[in-house]
Amino acid sequence: MSQQYEPYAPAASGAANGTAPAPPPSPGEDPVREALAQVRREVAKAVVGQDAAVTGLIIALLAKGHVLLEGVPGVAKTLLVRSLSAALDLDTKRVQFTPDLMPGDVTGSLIYDNRSSGFSFREGPVFTNILLADEINRTPPKTQASLLEAMEERQVTVDGATRPLPEPFIVAATQNPVEYEGTYPLPEAQLDRFLLKMTLDLPGREDEIEVIRRHSGGFDPRNLAAAGVRPVASARDLELAREAVARVTVAPEVLAYIVDLVRATRSAPSFQLGVSPRGATALLNTARAWAWLSGRAFVTPDDVKALTLPALRHRVALRPEAQMDGVNVDDVLGSILATVPVPR
Repeated sequence: MSQQYEPYAPAASGAANGTAPAPPPSPGEDPVREALAQVRREVAKAVVGQDAAVTGLIIALLAKGHVLLEGVPGVAKTLLVRSLSAALDLDTKRVQFTPDLMPGDVTGSLIYDNRSSGFSFREGPVFTNILLADEINRTPPKTQASLLEAMEERQVTVDGATRPLPEPFIVAATQNPVEYEGTYPLPEAQLDRFLLKMTLDLPGREDEIEVIRRHSGGFDPRNLAAAGVRPVASARDLELAREAVARVTVAPEVLAYIVDLVRATRSAPSFQLGVSPRGATALLNTARAWAWLSGRAFVTPDDVKALTLPALRHRVALRPEAQMDGVNVDDVLGSILATVPVPR
């Protein structure tokens, strides 16, 4: 099944020393796992060369977490989320974050109804299964913070009344690199609520040729049905998959390994902010999801290594002097992976 689920590659520097999991077995014996494998094949009909990001979104759905997709404009971040939603047959709503967007535009607000001479609540776009928060770092922190309760509690409180969000619910947010003009860095508290941060690079030459070939043949990214993307999995499949992931076991030695990795970030000379216990639980949950996708009922150290970068890279902060020296967060995490002893 190596064509269906690929582990996350280590940093470009090779700091993780090629410790990715072995290719997982065929999912044919499990219809739920096969359905999620088919989701990835459906997304590939519209998106070229972003297999790791697709896997990250599926892992986030299994682990009930949110995903931050970072990349320069034009690398199919929005198309990726729309294609995934179409293949999963889940309700999706999109919010284009702009400097003048207000919190109520996201969560909903009370509207005066002349017919009833009273106020009624009008749901915002957050009431959906997958909320596509497009260019989330182009809106001020006040509006960014409007998502905090929804992301953490799966609910929205307006005028003292609490309203639960649908299940499943995740936020798939896209952002441009922070050095781009007109961006507002996300607060640390909000970054920590994202389960994974995926970086979408520019495509390789062959992938870019395929993108251009599809467009020359009439591909329209606004018409996914015409591209052949169809629903192949449902919310029920996702529920069954989550139950299976919850049964994946983790040995005490692997739990200790996760803690050792997280604690190493707190003492790394290049970091002024290390990973919190929330990050450790994120690494645990994503490793369990990856183990299940790989056809195993237990977590291995390789599962932990495969998810370390996307699960932790947004939970650390470089020291200013390290930034001036050109130090890269992924390189530091790769160095930690290479030095923390691996349980045998």
